[in-house]
Amino acid sequence: MGRTTIAASSVLGKAGMQVETEVRGFKVLADEPREFGGTDQGMSPVEMLLAALGSCQCMSTRFFAGLLGIELAECRVALEGDFDMMGFLDGNSGIRPGLQEIRVTVHIQANAPAEKVAELMSLVESRCPVGDTVLKGVPVVVRHVVA
Repeated sequence: MGRTTIAASSVLGKAGMQVETEVRGFKVLADEPREFGGTDQGMSPVEMLLAALGSCQCMSTRFFAGLLGIELAECRVALEGDFDMMGFLDGNSGIRPGLQEIRVTVHIQANAPAEKVAELMSLVESRCPVGDTVLKGVPVVVRHVVA
């Protein structure tokens, strides 16, 4: 297994803030709350980011638990992120337009000693692909096509 390219396609709906994104034949609807011009029919992109991080943490925990011979009874990840709308609305506010901070709490029940669970969590924190992308950033190359 080497490097692979993951492709996604997002299309803005005819009205409001709804966006349908497709990846590998799976579709997800993003939207904004009513107070931000949406219809509240789906998670916002920022909420999806938190969901992606939590999902990846859970999946990585299961994967590495299997490699370490740890039987998981439960893995639940609670996430919170602080967002200041002024960063999005006013480019001169000095406020970052993205999340200011993300807090992650991982709840684990496993049949392993504390040292083994700590080893598991160290692996998850260092190898979770979404966590790595959020923590270390990644170059984003944008091409504009105007029709």
